[in-house]
Amino acid sequence: MNVKFFATYRDVTRVKQTSIPAQPDIRAMLALLAERYGATMRAMLYTPDGTGIGENAIILVNGRNVQHLGNMDTPLSESDTICVFPMVAGG
Repeated sequence: MNVKFFATYRDVTRVKQTSIPAQPDIRAMLALLAERYGATMRAMLYTPDGTGIGENAIILVNGRNVQHLGNMDTPLSESDTICVFPMVAGG
């Protein structure tokens, strides 16, 4: 499974993309990324209580936002491409 990082997530991971072992769902994938990249990544990916996706995190599975698929319970497969973006604002 391929995970692509953008903007501040790329700054934390220091890579544009990485391959990870297949995970059953977004919940497991986030746990793996938080373990691999540490406390800063954990704080960026999760809500303060650690039970959901952080309000500033946008996660796409094959181009579709997980908010429209099943959030933390969105199933994943070996061939999926995951994109992790921060919320962006500007003027």
